[in-house]
Parts: sequence; structure tokens; C-alpha cells
Amino acid sequence: MVEVPTRLSIGQVAERTGLSVHALRFYEQEGLFVNAVRRGSGGRRVYDQDDVDWLTVCIILRASGMPLNVLRRYTDLVRDGAGNAEERLALMREHQDRVTAQISRLTESLDLIRFKVGVYEDLVDQGDAAVEQCHGPA
Repeated sequence: MVEVPTRLSIGQVAERTGLSVHALRFYEQEGLFVNAVRRGSGGRRVYDQDDVDWLTVCIILRASGMPLNVLRRYTDLVRDGAGNAEERLALMREHQDRVTAQISRLTESLDLIRFKVGVYEDLVDQGDAAVEQCHGPA
């Protein structure tokens, strides 16, 4: 039996992805869909599950800090099909390096925050007088 692709409205895709209707239109304008967004008989946008799946990838990459121009390039490579795996790999390795560096910076920040929480927990446990005596960039 042949599976008929589900036709989804822009509102349904917004609901499934968590993106706003405005963001979906923006993604389309920016060329961030692998497949051209189709239009129904009334001119309304029509999507399918492949579009939702692709948007999920885009959402994760954007959440990881991938710049729009890099995401656009990646989309172009995917759209072009086979034969550009080396460029896709290079693009993903560069982004992986950026994310790894970001995680390192966040880990350093979290270490400082944990230290500060410990300092203030100790001060609070000692009472208001100790908090008032805490000077400087504590």
C-alpha cells in the first residue's frame, strides 16, 4: 500500500515545530527549506512530514548557535544531493568546534556560579550580619 503524504497547513506546522507562522515564512524567504514550499489550490502553503522533520533539524542547529548563513549553506548542500559530503562534513566539524568551545565557556561560567552560590549559602546560613560584611565583587 502506498502511503499518501500528510498535507499540513502553516498553522499545523507551527504547532508541531514550536515555530511561529512568521518564523516559518522567514525560513521560507531565507531559503531554509530543502524542498520548495508547495501551495494548495487556494494559494495557501502546504507542508508534509519531511518539511517538519527538516525544520526540526534546523531548529536544533539554530539552538546550538549555528548562524543563518551557515544553515543556509548547509541547506543548499542537502538540496544539491549526493556528491558534497566532504563539504557537509567540514561545515559540521566547524560548527562542532564552535559548540564545543561554547560548552567550555559555559562550563567555566557554571563553575563560577556554583562557587558563588556556595559562598552565599554559607553567608545566609551565618545570618544577615555576615551578608552585610561581604564587600567587593563577592
